[in-house]
Amino acid sequence: MNLILTNACVYTVNPRQPRATAIAIAGNRILAVGSDDEIEAIRLPGVQRLDMRGAFVLPGLIDAHLHLEHTGFALQRVNVDEVPSVDEAVRRVRDRAAQTPPGEWIQGWGWQQAVWGGRFPTAAQLDAATQVHPVALRAKSGHALWVNSLALRIAGVARETPDPPGGEIVRDAQGEPTGVLLESAMALVARVIPPPMPEREEEATLLAMRAMNAAGLTGVHCMDGAGGIGTFNTYQRLREQGRSTLRICKQLPVEDLDAIIGAGLRSGFGDAWLRVGGIKIFADGALGPRTAWMIEPYEGEPNNYGIALYDPEQLVEFVTKAHAHGLSVTTHAIGDRANRAVLDAYVLATQDARRRTHDAGRKTPDDRPPSSALRPLRDRIEHAQVLHPDDIARFCQLGVIASVQPIHATQDMFMVDRYWGRRGRYAYAFRDLLQGGARLALGSDSPVETFDPLAGIHAAVTRQRRDGTPEGGWYPDQRLTVEEAIYGYTMGAAYAGYSEHELGSIEPGKLADLTVLSHDLTAIPPEDILNVKVERVMVDGKWVV
Repeated sequence: MNLILTNACVYTVNPRQPRATAIAIAGNRILAVGSDDEIEAIRLPGVQRLDMRGAFVLPGLIDAHLHLEHTGFALQRVNVDEVPSVDEAVRRVRDRAAQTPPGEWIQGWGWQQAVWGGRFPTAAQLDAATQVHPVALRAKSGHALWVNSLALRIAGVARETPDPPGGEIVRDAQGEPTGVLLESAMALVARVIPPPMPEREEEATLLAMRAMNAAGLTGVHCMDGAGGIGTFNTYQRLREQGRSTLRICKQLPVEDLDAIIGAGLRSGFGDAWLRVGGIKIFADGALGPRTAWMIEPYEGEPNNYGIALYDPEQLVEFVTKAHAHGLSVTTHAIGDRANRAVLDAYVLATQDARRRTHDAGRKTPDDRPPSSALRPLRDRIEHAQVLHPDDIARFCQLGVIASVQPIHATQDMFMVDRYWGRRGRYAYAFRDLLQGGARLALGSDSPVETFDPLAGIHAAVTRQRRDGTPEGGWYPDQRLTVEEAIYGYTMGAAYAGYSEHELGSIEPGKLADLTVLSHDLTAIPPEDILNVKVERVMVDGKWVV
């Protein structure tokens, strides 16, 4: 389809032509950008013309960090997000159990013990909802699992079961499992839950895609962890079937690193619909369950420094191995100790690559230097949630992308104050990172938080919740401008996903992905951003909303 859009307020994110009023689209690519008169003069066969009536037209918005298929399943499963009490969560499980055949797993997500007074829930509480269905509810953070007694029995988790490396089975005073599993211990139950059938995976993914399109998204970076290979297969099937309406940059799990290397996959491989990003590693836990790895202990918990999922030597080994085979690394790091360990690993891996490249120059022609020496790799830290001030400038020095989620700042700020105290000054330090020269890519971490990019932009520029709290914003000196936030959801995300040559701005030759809003985000008070409506969304030259 050839299309001319006129009478628009076009915000291009192209510094050579920041604003325009019209766009010409030939097939799935942008042909020209300019004034109404300039674009109307273009002659295209079978062209359709559309008066945009002054709508605000952006490059297609890209969420640089979420869990696509998991979001689809979260939309289908028991939702206990922000429920006011354990009793209400149990009631929702009981209601689902009444509609579920005995023996079938009941799954859900979203609980936060902080909302319930800070204490972890128990298996006994879930047993009151059902004793004939195994139940597994993932915490909002994604780093804790709440299960009932039947699930524990099926998984073989008992008093004598040891804590796995990088995880913890929460126990009572007598040493009995309470029903909460932290970090890698979640796998003890997750591995006995029957995997969904392929058609159910496709159904969940399409559900999430359509919802994300409706929110204004045209692309996402999918961060699924150990199950990432399975979801990659789902996305390939939908791509082959022509059913995808969302571009995907897929991070692949470190657990499958050898298989990924054996298959010859490299970062940036693929097309604009489905591209390989990097190798996803988890360095630590999360703030909610207080498993983020910290330099100093948590406030009021002198012996709790969080959980390191890998020791520093293992991190270096993973990064070095990935780099040597042309794979960048995308590492989850929440605590300041975890962020420092990841930055250190990137430094040591780079030094090792340089040494190997130097050594290769003295070897026979058949000995090739590592792949990382042949092409630039774009390493990332996901979340960069709290940083030691000495480490902020290292992002720019090392060329590490800070992939951050503004909505976490406003949702987690009170937990930060409670658990990290004065260190909150360097939590979600977006302005410090940007002024230090770091590249920012913005996302949501859905289903942990809403995938609505307007909510993310609002959080970035106000540092406030929807209700306007706290007055003046939480650490307001760390706010971004609207323009900087838009960049993070467009060119910042496109660069992080090896796609800046095709996506991220409205300019000739790039793919025709557009997000159309009711108001110019740069011309309204920041508090009004949440009232802006998504009017249209174009992906690959076709309207999907």
